[in-house]
Parts: sequence; structure tokens; C-alpha cells
Amino acid sequence: MRVHAKRAGVLLGGLMAPALSMADWTLNMSPGVTGTSNDIFSLHMTILWICVVIGIVVFGVMFWSIFAHRKSPGRKPANFHENTLVEILWTIIPLIILVVMAIPATATLVDMYDTTEADIDIKVTGYQWRWKYDYIDEEFGYFSTMSTSKDEIYNRTRKSENYLLDVDNPMVVPVGAKVRLLLTANDVIHSWWVPAFGIKKDAIPGFINETWTRVDEPGIYRGQCTELCGKDHGFMPVVVKAVPQDEYDAWVAEQKEAAQRERELTQKDWTMEELMERGEKAYATACASCHQADGSGAPPAFPALKGSQIALEDMDAHLDVVVNGVSGTAMQAFGDQLSEVDLAAVITYERNAWGNNTGEMITPKEVFEYKNQE
Repeated sequence: MRVHAKRAGVLLGGLMAPALSMADWTLNMSPGVTGTSNDIFSLHMTILWICVVIGIVVFGVMFWSIFAHRKSPGRKPANFHENTLVEILWTIIPLIILVVMAIPATATLVDMYDTTEADIDIKVTGYQWRWKYDYIDEEFGYFSTMSTSKDEIYNRTRKSENYLLDVDNPMVVPVGAKVRLLLTANDVIHSWWVPAFGIKKDAIPGFINETWTRVDEPGIYRGQCTELCGKDHGFMPVVVKAVPQDEYDAWVAEQKEAAQRERELTQKDWTMEELMERGEKAYATACASCHQADGSGAPPAFPALKGSQIALEDMDAHLDVVVNGVSGTAMQAFGDQLSEVDLAAVITYERNAWGNNTGEMITPKEVFEYKNQE
């Protein structure tokens, strides 16, 4: 009996586990952390309760009619064909309901599309498969790439709390400031989505969409690309960090200094070891998703670099492919995506990694001169 009781307890615990694990789930939308997201939530609740009242009235009348006018012995059913008053009422009442619903909905939409009087302008560009944030007024920008490790993705280690939702460089905005976002894309259509902001906007090549946000609470907010954009669509998270104004100002100053140091590095005399070390990091961020970490590629769309002609033979041809891309293929132009230092480091790394061992290197100065000749 004790054994059966024990088994029954284990079974009951197993059946209850899914219910307990779902205890934190909710069936409603979350309010969000911006005025826009709260307006959307309030609008949602208003429309929801209007629909609830309509449902109660309609089903109430329906069930009452079924009961009150049911077929019964000795009862003679009423015989009527039309009722002008009823027809007028069921036309006017829905019209009034629609107008009542349209007024707050229109006000919310007008506010969502009002991007005027912004304190900060940020250009958001979608690439396969990462985001670039350019702070237009501050004249600096950077890429934001997913930082979840391959070990987590391939189940070689425990998955972190923010699995597939961590990046190396989040977008940073000040709390309380109106931030205008200008969204576009470099290759295919992407979509920038942060649910806590109430924002989901497509990023389309050759076209600029506008939206805005004002974050009221400091914190880290996460989202994703929500437009199918290729094989790594699921590995393109969005992370926004909202900080107090003084912390934001200090961060902007650091970014400007870093951008200036990066420009100065172009004139530095680099060694092969330094370029290989930096190239390995740049390759992992910009190239490995297509050509694989070991350079084996994924033919035919993404050819191997290990032992390939492009990495073993003509340096100028290799430089041209990386800087300008290859028309009609998946190979993007990285001339505007990477700095001269990173371009030189990636090319040097590709020509000397995985057994290629050409012994050749290209310097940032040479890359800079090549780009200025075009």
C-alpha cells in the first residue's frame, strides 16, 4: 500500500507540475513602460469591455428568445415579418458603438505617429542578422549582435535566463527623453519590436520608417526581429537599456572617445599577431553566422573560406569582395559596416586561419587607401 501511495504521489506531482510552472502566466496584455504602450493597453481594455457587454447582450437576447419562444404544446407562435423600429435601432446602435470606439483609437494612433519635437534621433538599420544604431546628433554608431554562446544554442551548456535575447551592445537611451527612431534595412526586410514600448515597425531597404518612444522607467527591455529575414532570423534580438540622463551623458562621452580612438587606430602600425587577434573577434561577429566558425561555410549559398581561392590567392580580389560584396549573392558589402581596422583584421585572419597560412597581411592604412580610390 505504501508503494502504491508513493507512486500515486509521484504521479500527482507530475500532473501538477505543468500547472505550477504556468502559475506566472497571464492571459492579458502587459501595460508596458511608455506612454504609448499604456495608451495601447487602455485602448485594449476599453474595447475588450465593450465587446464583453455586446456579447452579454447578444447572447442574453438569443438565449431568452430560445427559451421564451420555444415550441410548446398548446402554444401558437407569433407571426410577424418586419419591425421598422427594431431595424432602425440595430443600425444606429452599432454605429454609435463604432464611433465611441473610434475616438480613443484615433487619438492613440495620432499620438503614435507624432515624431515631432524629439530630443534624440537614432537611425536603426537592420542587417542579416544584427542591428546597427547610429546616434545622428552625436555622430557615432555601433552594431548590436546577439551574444548568446554556441554552447547554449547546441545544448552543450545550461541556457541562460535571457537565452537568445542578449546582445553585446544594447541601444542606450535616457529616461524621460523623446527618442525618434528612423528605421531602414541594408539587405532584406526586418522588423524592430520591443513589446514593453508598444513598438513594432518594419525596417525596409531603401525606405525609412519613423516611430518614437519615451521610456519612463530605467531598466533593460528586450525584443526581437519579427520579420522572417533568413536563416538566422531567430538570432536577431533587440535590447534597449534606459538610464538616467547623467549616466546617458557619460556614456555618450565614452562612445565619442572610443570612436575617435578607433579612427586613430587606422594610422597605427599593426603586427600580424595583433591583426589576427582582432580579426578572430571581428570574424566571429560579422562572418561566422554564414561562413561558420571553422571557415567551412554552408555551400552553395555560403562558400567555404578554408582552402578557398579567394583567401589563398589575389589579395586585391579578396579585399574587393569583403569591401564591396558580390552582386546577386548573399555576400554583403562590409565596407560601410566595419572600420578599416576590422576590415584589415578580418581579411588577414581569413588568409591565415584554418590552415590557410599564407603569411600575408593587409594593414588598415592600405584598406583606407583602397576605399578612397573607389
